[in-house]
Amino acid sequence: MTDAVRLETLYKTYADTGTAVTALDGVTATFAAGTFTAVMGPSGSGKSTLLQCAAGLDRPSAGRVFIDGAELTAIKDTAMTRFRRGRVGFVFQDYNLLPALTVEQNVLLPLRLAGRRADRGRCAEVLTRLGLGDRRHDLPERLSGGERQRVAVARALVAEPAVVFADEPTGALDLRSAREVLTLLRAVVHEHGRTVVMVTHDPVAAAYADSVLFLADGRLAGALSAPTAEAVAERLTHLGDLVADRAGSPT
Repeated sequence: MTDAVRLETLYKTYADTGTAVTALDGVTATFAAGTFTAVMGPSGSGKSTLLQCAAGLDRPSAGRVFIDGAELTAIKDTAMTRFRRGRVGFVFQDYNLLPALTVEQNVLLPLRLAGRRADRGRCAEVLTRLGLGDRRHDLPERLSGGERQRVAVARALVAEPAVVFADEPTGALDLRSAREVLTLLRAVVHEHGRTVVMVTHDPVAAAYADSVLFLADGRLAGALSAPTAEAVAERLTHLGDLVADRAGSPT
């Protein structure tokens, strides 16, 4: 099994306030092609920073990122943007749909930005697969939250990326819509061979993944295969206790 994403000794330090804060502290991890991985950890553990660096939305302070065998951290910003548009898909909590564009136009937007042909046939195929074939010409305001997130998933898939990064994709959804989107992401992996890396705080959401990667204080803190919501919640409790103990320990 090949690696869709490989992270080698990633460090990320922020010093905007004059005091250096280490968000990632030497993280090495791989995400195999055709798998669904959830990334979890206590607040401030570095999970969102990990996703942003892995996806090329931010640069690590040190270390290397490989996507589909290409080293993302070795190229300049303009080339990174082009690479990201062609090989990486994104699903965010807030959908990020443009309200003045139809469903079809929103889905095709990444292709247009990348200077690629807007394949309406491919767009219709993806939307039909996601149960939105009859909503192509609707504006986002006419859709429910779950439908808007499915449009965001379609937009992430239309360019056939090597990996889809999802940042709290169900955080703004009701329980039923969240379940539909998570089932959809799992189908994207197991039925269509895509790779999904999802940041979430929700043990129930994480249970839809093949495995869970845990972070604490910017470091890897274990992994869990075939996760259940109960097992994930228990592991998170232990991680939270660990972080609290470290914060309360004298330096």
